Amino acid sequence: MPSPSRSSKSSSLFGELTLSADPGLNLGDNRIRLLELIDELGSLSQAAKAVPMSYRAAWDALNEMNNLASEPLVIRVTGGKNGGGTQLTPYGKQTIALYRAIQSEYDDMLQRVQHLLTQSNQQQAEYLDIDQLRHLLRRISLRSSARNQIVGKVVGLRTSAVDFEVTLDIGNGLELISVITQESAHTLNLSIGQELYALVKSSSVMINTDRSLKLSPRNQMWGEITRIQSGQVNSEVTLALPGNKTICAVITSPSVDALNLKEGMQVCAVFEASSVLLCSF
Repeated sequence: MPSPSRSSKSSSLFGELTLSADPGLNLGDNRIRLLELIDELGSLSQAAKAVPMSYRAAWDALNEMNNLASEPLVIRVTGGKNGGGTQLTPYGKQTIALYRAIQSEYDDMLQRVQHLLTQSNQQQAEYLDIDQLRHLLRRISLRSSARNQIVGKVVGLRTSAVDFEVTLDIGNGLELISVITQESAHTLNLSIGQELYALVKSSSVMINTDRSLKLSPRNQMWGEITRIQSGQVNSEVTLALPGNKTICAVITSPSVDALNLKEGMQVCAVFEASSVLLCSF
């Protein structure tokens, strides 16, 4: 009987399908499962428990998906027999169907790759290792830690001797302005109509409640507070913007009290153009 091959000792090749349904919108199995359960249960909290994932993680996932998609995948509804809930849009249902169809083909492809790798390992065990491949893929799958990630289309470019001002249309009449260096603009090869990621750290976002107040930051977006996550030192405030997009701000808890911030309140997210990082994809 032949001795066991190297591949028989190593784990099988598994992969997680990530579907880019829109520029910047990456959908993996966990998020698709969350969307399916929202459609089934009509409740974000119940869907999060069933996945399972924390309510906070589910909330963040929905906000990111809606921010990056060309159309909302999920909307929050009021009224009804249970007093409201979370509901999938037709676009969200279409996205799920597309993902599951592609996943079936993807799983078949992985089985074929596994078979080829097994054959290759038997002939050249010193060159191929599935575990090494898995570690490599994990290392190159780095994602940004910025809480606010929004996709926009370049509609304005203005250059100066040192800086480069970029205006992004993020939909529903909202524009976002970023100021970057000339070198960064050259690296991104910027052009009108180009789609870019805009990344803004939540700690860079301030909250204003006074519409008459004149402020210098270029980015000022009014929205409704949908969630306040309170902490002993800092609190996270989430605003709903037009088009089911959101933006998060982390401010001190005493500031929340001083401004008397409440869910449902109209406030303005304020941040400098220099705080907006741009990434191409």
